[in-house]
Formats: sequence, structure tokens, C-alpha cells
Amino acid sequence: MPRRSADTQAADAAACRALLRQGSKSFAAAALLLPSRVREPAAAFYAFCRVADDAVDELGDHAPPSAAAAAVAGLRERLARACAGTPDDSPVDRALARVVAEHALPRAFLEALLDGFAWDAEGRRYETLSELNAYAARVAGTVGATMSALMGARGPDALARACDLGVAMQLTNIARDVGEDARRGRIYLPLAWMREAGIEPDAWLARPAFDARLGRIVARLLAEAEALYRRADAGIPMLPRDCRAAIHAARLIYADIGRAVARRGFDSVSGRAVVSPGRKLWLVLRALLRASAAPADDRERGAAPPLDETRFLVEAAR
Repeated sequence: MPRRSADTQAADAAACRALLRQGSKSFAAAALLLPSRVREPAAAFYAFCRVADDAVDELGDHAPPSAAAAAVAGLRERLARACAGTPDDSPVDRALARVVAEHALPRAFLEALLDGFAWDAEGRRYETLSELNAYAARVAGTVGATMSALMGARGPDALARACDLGVAMQLTNIARDVGEDARRGRIYLPLAWMREAGIEPDAWLARPAFDARLGRIVARLLAEAEALYRRADAGIPMLPRDCRAAIHAARLIYADIGRAVARRGFDSVSGRAVVSPGRKLWLVLRALLRASAAPADDRERGAAPPLDETRFLVEAAR
């Protein structure tokens, strides 16, 4: 990779931080607690995620499959150039190339992330929870695995728990955004769950509305997320001490989104649940005060095998 001046590297890092602040207030708030040695590469990784996601989203929900496939193919070529040390002339690509080189970041993590964007572009739906977890592994488990690797926690148990956290966060997002996704013509809830509840997916998508049956499905998805949050808790003490508070803060903030959905009676169709800035600050303070040692039951969960759907990410880091 060509050497860049310190000024160029600083400008690239600033551009990535700006994308982080604009794109995810929750992630940005938690990232402030990270040491700079992790915060800077994490911002570069997030910035690549953001521009890649935007490249697909800008096509619109009714783009022809050929356009979506071409967009994802272009992203794969862009990623390949960054991984080869010859990035495109943009702040995000240059910063990502440095992160991949300096942190020996497995390319498989980034390839899997693009797979998830491709599935979105295809409008793919998920029949079962396992299929949904496979999607969440790609768009969010990859983020957990990457963050763990950037922190230097590359053991299989640490990576498995990081993937648990990423999948849990994605399931929470899906539970929160049911109505928003439906208005874009998308369903992420497991279709089998909808049918079991007496809801025909396509008919519901034509006229999305909340009722008690849908509420039970949202509650069920949040229960799955909560089980993964509890498993992920065991991974936090596996991280470097100066990284734990940030990850615990992110875990608390995202889990609280689920509680906000519950307070709305699990109605995520007629409105969107939010966590207030004051509440986020309280959760960050809680994370800072959390004891660093894992309870005994957390240590047991820490040795649990990875989800079947995230196992490929754990193995990619070997």
C-alpha cells in the first residue's frame, strides 16, 4: 500500500468519524468510550459499512435485480482493491486498507458483510429463525467479530460471544422497524412465525397493521435477542479492560430499544420506539460502573459454542 502523509491519514480518519456520527448515534455514543487505538480503526470499518449500505440503498426498493447485482459486484471489487493495498482514492477506502493491513482483519468478515447487503438488494425473505440468524450474522455478526478482532480478542469464545451480540442487536433492530420495513415493501420477521399466528405475509404486507398476533411475534423475536444478549455478556470480560465499558454500553443501549418496543405493547408498526439521549447517558454510566469480572453463570455461557449461523465467522479468524 502506498505511503500516505500524516495529514492525509488524519483527514481520512476525520472523514470516517464524521460518517460514524451522522449514521449511528447509538454506536457513536458507545465508541466514545473506546481507546483511540480501537476507536479509529472501528470508525474506518463503520464508514465502509455505511458507504456500502448507501450504495445499495440508493438504488431504491424497486431497482431491477441486475442493477442491485452490479452495485454489489462493484463493492466487492472495491473491497478487493482495499484488501490488496491499492484502495480507491477516497478517505474511506484508504482508511479501510490501512485497517485491513495493520490489524490483519480477515477478509471473510468483510465479504460476509457484502453478502448481507446483496441479500437485502435481492429482497430476500426468511422462512425460519435460523434463516434470519444467517442474515443477521452477515450484516451484524460481522460487526461484532470485526470489533473483537480490532480489540485483539481473537479467541474462538470471544468471537462467538461478539457474534452473539451482533445478531442480538440486529434482531432488536428488526423488531423495532417492522412498520418502517413494511412501508418499504420488506418483511424480515420469520415467515413461518407469521403463518403460525394466522397472518399471511403478502396480504399483511399489502396492508400492514398492528394487532395482538403481530405483537406476540415481535415479543418472541425480542426474547430470542435477549437470550443472545445474556450469552454475549460472558464475552465482555474476555475483551481488553479498556474496551469493556464501550461494548457493555452498546449492549445496554440496544437491549433498551427492545424494552422501549415492549413499553409500546410490542407495536412497532404504527410508530418507532426510541431511547432518549438522557436514557442513553444513564446506560453509559451504568456500563462504566459495571464490575469487570464475569459471574459464574456468565463464565459458563462464555464457553458455549457459536450459533450455527455464525460459526463460519469464528472459523475464518483462525
